[in-house]
Amino acid sequence: MESAAQGRLLKPAPARSEWSKSQMGRFFERIEAEKGAHFETYRDAWQWSVDNLEDFWGEVWRETDIIAHAPYERVLASTQMPGAQWFPGALINWGEHLVRGLRSQGSKPMLIARSQTREDFSLSGDEAVDLVTRIQQGLIRAGVKQGDRVVGYLPNIPETIALFIAVTSLGAVFCSVPPEMGTRSVLDRIEQLEPSLIVALDGYSWGAKEISRVNELAAIREAIPGITAILLPYANRDAEVPAGVTAWADFTAEAGEYQVVPVPFATPLVVLFSSGTTGKPKAIVHGHGGLLVTHMRDLKLMFDIDERDRTFWFSTTGWMVWTLSVSTLMTGASMILMDGDPNWPAMDGEWSQWAMLGNNDATYFATGSAYLAASAHAGIEPGKKWDLSKVREIQCSGSPLAADVAVWVYDQVNADLHLCPASGGTDICSGFLSGASLAGVHAGEMEVPMLGVALDSWSPEGSTVPIGEPGELVCTKPLPSMPLFFWGDNDGERYKASYFDVYPGIWRHGDWLIHTERDTWIISGRSDATLNRGGVRLGTAEFYGVLDPLAGLADSMVLHFEDPAGGMGQLVLLAVAKAGADTDALEKTIKTTIRTELSPRHVPDFIVWTPSVPRTATGKRLEIPLKRVVQFTREGKVIDPSVMDRGVLVHPDDVDGVIAAVIAVLP
Repeated sequence: MESAAQGRLLKPAPARSEWSKSQMGRFFERIEAEKGAHFETYRDAWQWSVDNLEDFWGEVWRETDIIAHAPYERVLASTQMPGAQWFPGALINWGEHLVRGLRSQGSKPMLIARSQTREDFSLSGDEAVDLVTRIQQGLIRAGVKQGDRVVGYLPNIPETIALFIAVTSLGAVFCSVPPEMGTRSVLDRIEQLEPSLIVALDGYSWGAKEISRVNELAAIREAIPGITAILLPYANRDAEVPAGVTAWADFTAEAGEYQVVPVPFATPLVVLFSSGTTGKPKAIVHGHGGLLVTHMRDLKLMFDIDERDRTFWFSTTGWMVWTLSVSTLMTGASMILMDGDPNWPAMDGEWSQWAMLGNNDATYFATGSAYLAASAHAGIEPGKKWDLSKVREIQCSGSPLAADVAVWVYDQVNADLHLCPASGGTDICSGFLSGASLAGVHAGEMEVPMLGVALDSWSPEGSTVPIGEPGELVCTKPLPSMPLFFWGDNDGERYKASYFDVYPGIWRHGDWLIHTERDTWIISGRSDATLNRGGVRLGTAEFYGVLDPLAGLADSMVLHFEDPAGGMGQLVLLAVAKAGADTDALEKTIKTTIRTELSPRHVPDFIVWTPSVPRTATGKRLEIPLKRVVQFTREGKVIDPSVMDRGVLVHPDDVDGVIAAVIAVLP
């Protein structure tokens, strides 16, 4: 695999004369004609969007033809953070826009389902709307009312998407928990919502594994008395329906007219949960209007998606990316839905994400950066095995994308596509940074702040840090998709403490952000996971950037245990060796690489070989939760299960051994 210098230009920005080829370009050409502005570069356009927030978001509303049952009085009535007031007076509904997108495509396949549990099938736009109406009839018969919470304990399949649309179109609030979560993880999330109805599956397959969820549904019903339960027979179409539970076929037996309840802009739409990696999951409430206008900007302007696209978003239903992916239907684009293990039976096998792209004529691909890195370091050559010539854009997130992996994408996937590493979060159900059709691509870096995002990198004193130095990622002006509130946070204090405790009135996201001399951006890690050794401060992403490409090393995680007396502390590197690797030789290579490419002060005090490191299904490394569990264990403290939510882990059975191995080496 070819190495690459950070910042190497992989694709230049289009000439100004080519802007009309993209939706974003045409949008800004119209702004120029109507408002007398002039833009030579994306940077110019972005600057206008943040200097003129009301104009920008009002033009997004107009450009994307938002359906309003009552007009808004103004775009932004208050800029206070938290508490900005967007589009007061407007009556809208997020779900109505997805139904419009589905209906516009009629008989075209819109939900193309690929599953390791049951046979493949597709739903046309008309068929998907019919399913939505049937679910609505079932919800109405079950007594679900506006404002009620409805839970989907379901994978990424058409029924889950239709349920999401049906629930929210009626003004109820949707919440999704993926079936890989066990009872405790599910209840940690949904009990606080007091849901009135849950739709759950009987079980599913993950590669060769068959996993039942019958007992989990029984435990959930016992823990939440009075909840209405619907069983979707997924693993076994003849699954026995427990007493007191309604069968999916009965729930959806009656068709009807599509119903929509217009609601104010700031009406709760969906509850997303923090990963549970830094404490009990926060129930983050997003609104109809915030996600509607933000996702319209994302999908149409930033990602250039329209009805000609066939998109493939690989995501669990518990990741915010899944919620964003469902909004794709607003554009008239179709969706490939995959439920299963993409590494079974092999990383380049028939269920790989690459196979999904090539075998289903995908044009747009959203995945985890960790998946691209794993494919690159495994030596996979997807562009040779499958026809990926139709893939015009790859967006990746979840962790930083290393420069060598970016080069690999252009060498081994498709030399003509647009690669868009992005960074955002569940907190805004969108991004702060991304690629753009009007910008270039530089290896190992994110190209641009998203339109309307007043992004900066700040010092502890609240000033912009110099180019090339890390600072706190902040957003200095409000965004429509900032949370409405946290469920149960009645005084708003937990919300304020999460984002506004460091810089009052300014959103602090908790990432280290570097603005480069190329006007690109780098996330170097979480600001609360930064390693400071003798005054030399490095983000965890910098470690992984040099370690991930090492031959023989399958995975790694770095933990720093500080010295209360102010000394160097203890630096522990968890390392996972590939089969057959010489760990003694690899250990020497690791130390030499860190010493020469990073800093001698950051050579680990201990390298601990483990079968895996704690990661979520989206590839996120959980350094902070693991460190806390180790510290609490050493101090003899009682550990709340929420400190590290094992329900989100890929290899939960390995965790106790990893904890013991770390404790064993610490003095």
